[in-house]
Amino acid sequence: MAGAATLPSESESSVVDAGAEGSTTTDAILESTSRTVRSTVEWLARGIDGTFGDKPFSEGGKVSDGRIGLSLLTREDRSASTNVRFNARLRLPNLERYHYLFIGNDDRRAIVTDQPGEISQQELIRQNTRADDSFFAGVGVWLEESIDLRLGFRGGLKPYAQARYRRPWQLGPSDLIEVRETIFLTVADRFGSTTALSYEHGFSSDVALRWLNAATVTQKSRKVNWASTLGLYQSFGNERVLGLEALMNGVGGAEVPVADYGVQVKWDQPVYKRALYGEVVVGHFWPRPTQASPREGVWALGGVITLRF
Repeated sequence: MAGAATLPSESESSVVDAGAEGSTTTDAILESTSRTVRSTVEWLARGIDGTFGDKPFSEGGKVSDGRIGLSLLTREDRSASTNVRFNARLRLPNLERYHYLFIGNDDRRAIVTDQPGEISQQELIRQNTRADDSFFAGVGVWLEESIDLRLGFRGGLKPYAQARYRRPWQLGPSDLIEVRETIFLTVADRFGSTTALSYEHGFSSDVALRWLNAATVTQKSRKVNWASTLGLYQSFGNERVLGLEALMNGVGGAEVPVADYGVQVKWDQPVYKRALYGEVVVGHFWPRPTQASPREGVWALGGVITLRF
């Protein structure tokens, strides 16, 4: 009969039920993991907040924008490495006079020098060394829209301070320049600074070009550590992005001015219901640690899974 609905056969029903059961199991696992991570961060937030006053955490306390990521990186000239990173935004009742509190786990040098996230992540796959990760936490206050001050502690309760300046300039409908300057102070480095400059151009709503440069210098080393990335990105909707990037880095005044350069292809997309995200990176690099070393090409492969909570 035309237009009549038909029921699935017994085998079809089994497939549907199995798929639904698998989906339910995945939902339960992700929800349980998210709750566990969130409750752990809330426990930590309560402890930090309690040291600044007696106001209960339940009176306005909140954890938001939480992310935890697991990365696996391998490169032909070095052994594979894994890293776990997380960060979250905390609203603490006893710290409301401060504008924000930051908390997370990241490479301890990136924490202090305040390198752009893209430079820090790409440094991992370029050098593929096990990051010297460290827990960090601190408080910050905005002096004005573009300037903030931060006082934090990283692994081993080592203190550091930062003064940060951020200023974007919209040059036109399709062009954006952003300047970032961070002055930091630690016991080991004394004073140091990181300067970052980025330029973005949108060719269309789906295609964009970005050039990012960053340089760090400290009172202790006096040498400039720099990195540059030029990338072309294509969006395919639903937060799926394909990127092609050219990368290079080095140290000013070193024996080899450009220690490493290469290209990489990167794909980002949601993996499951916009709670779990995945990233895959394939790259080819030409390192040269010393003047006597030949610059030979090596392949690199990386993957990152990120859970939002």
